[in-house]
Amino acid sequence: MLSTFAKSLKIMPVILITGFSFSTQAKSIKELTSSKSSEKVESEVAKVASISTSGLHVHAIGVGLGQTFLSGDFASNGEDRITPDLYYNYSASHSFDFMANFHWSSHKYKSRKTTISGLALGIKAKLFNFDNFSPFLVGGLGFYSPKMTREIEGEFKTSRSKLTFGYNLGAGADLDLNSRVKVGIIGMIHNPFDIKQDDQPEVEGSYYKLQVTAYYKF
Repeated sequence: MLSTFAKSLKIMPVILITGFSFSTQAKSIKELTSSKSSEKVESEVAKVASISTSGLHVHAIGVGLGQTFLSGDFASNGEDRITPDLYYNYSASHSFDFMANFHWSSHKYKSRKTTISGLALGIKAKLFNFDNFSPFLVGGLGFYSPKMTREIEGEFKTSRSKLTFGYNLGAGADLDLNSRVKVGIIGMIHNPFDIKQDDQPEVEGSYYKLQVTAYYKF
């Protein structure tokens, strides 16, 4: 019996050491697993947050090139032609952008001439997003300063240039080529309010634009 008890005493330290070692390893594995899980969750949360804010609060400066079609008295005193425009776009949300358009062009027809200039401000509503493609509608108000040289009672007279208010409506589509560049098409109508003249008929008319666009985002 004494020999059996002695053997038990010899084996006891080995059991205690083995149990402590196993407990330590199990705890280390649990901590490692917990750390990895925490890192994975944090990574997934960061990824979701990145996706939800992707494309927001992005500025873009662009140019448009296409045909300007005159209407009303503008068409009687000028000829349609290809003109450039400047654009600014700010992505305020996933559904709406702020858009500003600046344009100036001169249209001659024989001895007559129509000069149009404007700063159009509008809200762009994205209809849907399909991959990197998004069609949209746009509408807003703006400041315009049209001027005409026209024949009045046998004489060619130039109207006085005055600033007036007006509205703009349009539709188009954008395609993101990468994180910095997007291209698209846009069609817009600009309708400045009539401008009274002291010794001439009112300056009135509207014009349409159909353009291809290219933006640089930053």
